[in-house]
Amino acid sequence: MIQNLKSVLIGFNQEERARPSALHYGFSLARQADAHVSIAALSPELTVTHAFISEVATTLVEEENRRLKGIASELAEQARQDGQAQGVSCTAEAIHRSYPVLATEFAKRARVHDLTIFDAHPDALSFNRGVIEETLFNSGRPLILVPPSFDTFKISTAIIAWDGSAKAAKAVADALPLLKMTQKVEIVCISREKDLSASVPGAELAPNPTRHEIDCTVTELTAHNGDAGEALRSHASHIRADLIVMGAFVHSRLRQFVLGGVTHTMLNNSPVPVLLSY
Repeated sequence: MIQNLKSVLIGFNQEERARPSALHYGFSLARQADAHVSIAALSPELTVTHAFISEVATTLVEEENRRLKGIASELAEQARQDGQAQGVSCTAEAIHRSYPVLATEFAKRARVHDLTIFDAHPDALSFNRGVIEETLFNSGRPLILVPPSFDTFKISTAIIAWDGSAKAAKAVADALPLLKMTQKVEIVCISREKDLSASVPGAELAPNPTRHEIDCTVTELTAHNGDAGEALRSHASHIRADLIVMGAFVHSRLRQFVLGGVTHTMLNNSPVPVLLSY
């Protein structure tokens, strides 16, 4: 059983595929952890931005918002029933707000949970990507992004993407309850990607997981043509990893469109679920 993981938030967008991977992956994880799940069905509210829009158009927008809110409520309730049928303690709600408020509201809920789970999304300009980034940067809690078709939580082999940074260290600490379930953990360090002279080498990290009774090894990879993300992605596929643990990286305090190269690559196209911390 997963220790110290008792409260899981799962979010999904009603416009996504009919069977969100995050939902079923989250149920599987919660069942193994004996954790409570809070479900949030996210529904962006249509807004009237033009001061001179007609009354007819305003009425149509209001009617559409009522319809969207109703759908989100139905999906939230269905998800709750699905979770309970799988033996998971669940509560559910529909959050129907304008886009900026919706992302903020979800991030606020994430702050009071041990872990948040959401579907991975490759489009940097999408609604889902905005929710992911807001949650990652403003919740203070770890976030697992689940690629399509990952409906069952398992963690036989995990990768720690280690660059020696404070964010990577936070990700390792956040992931410890999950890493203790593994049979094998690889601490992966990637050279030729950036200056690591001020960082803590992977070999110096290794004793910490070992003291937590986690079997780990250190692997060094080379970022061919400077693409560390692709090196990490390929290695995860090669060893059939079940989870990648990494700290999120940005190039500046202006978050829009400045996600670091490895983070950007893994958000776009990770072969396995990714646990991110910031």
